[in-house]
Amino acid sequence: MNITVIGTGYVGLVTGACFSKMGNKVFCVDVDESKIEGLKNGILPIFEPNLGTLIKSGQEKGDLIFTTQIKEALDESDIIFIVVGTPMTEDGSANLDYIFSAASDIANNISHDSLVVIKSTVPIGTCFKVKEYIDDILAKKNSRVKIEIASNPEFLKEGRAIEDCMHPDRVVIGAENYEVFETLKDLYSSFIFNHDRFILMDIKSSEMTKYVANAMLATKISLMNEIANICEVTGANIQQIRLGIGSDKRIGYDFIYAGCGYGGSCFPKDVQALRNTAQVHGYEPRILSNVEEVNLKQKKVLANKVVGRFGSNLNGLTFGIWGLSFKPETDDVREATSLVVITSLIDSGAKIKTYDPEAMMEFKRTIEDKYLDSIEFCKNRYDAVENCDALILITEWKEFRNPDFELLSDKLNEKVIFDGRNIYDKKISN
Repeated sequence: MNITVIGTGYVGLVTGACFSKMGNKVFCVDVDESKIEGLKNGILPIFEPNLGTLIKSGQEKGDLIFTTQIKEALDESDIIFIVVGTPMTEDGSANLDYIFSAASDIANNISHDSLVVIKSTVPIGTCFKVKEYIDDILAKKNSRVKIEIASNPEFLKEGRAIEDCMHPDRVVIGAENYEVFETLKDLYSSFIFNHDRFILMDIKSSEMTKYVANAMLATKISLMNEIANICEVTGANIQQIRLGIGSDKRIGYDFIYAGCGYGGSCFPKDVQALRNTAQVHGYEPRILSNVEEVNLKQKKVLANKVVGRFGSNLNGLTFGIWGLSFKPETDDVREATSLVVITSLIDSGAKIKTYDPEAMMEFKRTIEDKYLDSIEFCKNRYDAVENCDALILITEWKEFRNPDFELLSDKLNEKVIFDGRNIYDKKISN
């Protein structure tokens, strides 16, 4: 099939590359000329394992084309995926400006009947609004072109997005007629041999499914962090408790690791967007509100522990930070705990030395400039603890899991580790 993917962000790049891997001709369209030029030359705007190799292969075969010319892409495509960002606004709702900008581009450039699929995470009812918006523009142009609309939410995990896309747990398709279902099932058939993994539903339920999935996972994380805080004041061991409850098949082991809060581009945004949707419709979602409140407080726990150990005035002290990304195997620092911890410590007078295998450049771009003079970005993990007063682990990259504790003792001014991910539980105590 010939496909247009509008948006070359995280999901757009992974989706386009994986579709091209299966023999489809994919046009990845973006308005950012410098990004498109970089992609043509193998320069990726994000880090994701194996994505570069997949993109290079698709380009060499002529199956993956990066362009700013949307009309040329639409002229050759029958399926159009909208995969643009829906950032959070100040009130927690999803900003749909990029969605409707893409819809406008489609309406003003489309030349034949097509299927428009929204893969971006959008509030319930957005697909119908987009179809109405496109139809209105086409009607004003006296165009006879007809479009169908569908919802096809993504469930990619940063750090293993290629695996998730190529071997999905499920493919959720929201549509209003049988032909659209069959078209998208045909497209995804090369990814799924077991047809039980196709989940067909109405459009609004499909849009809601993505929000509920992320809200459920965020709830598990916040609950475990709350329990960990209770364990700390009562003397119980959260790691042993995790084993005790995870063995229950109804609960399982996924997303029950206590830590220093969740971040990234999805959980914080989607929990708040779902809460906002409920409130707009007159319902107050108390659990969702508490999930977010617990998470915001959890991000401050590490900084609070540092102050509890060293006092509120941290002038003259330097702390080593291991890990800046919101999770391992990505350079994404959006809503990352590292931003909260580092800015809080610097505001209290501290200096920071830090190392992350992939996220340091992105962190420099994200944090406010006023903090950069107080941060030293190091070449490796041990340089980041040299002459520091404590080590603070924030992101559990594999290379941090089994450090040389004797070397750490030699390099640190005090033998203090604040373990934000509980990976040193049996090896060292704070």
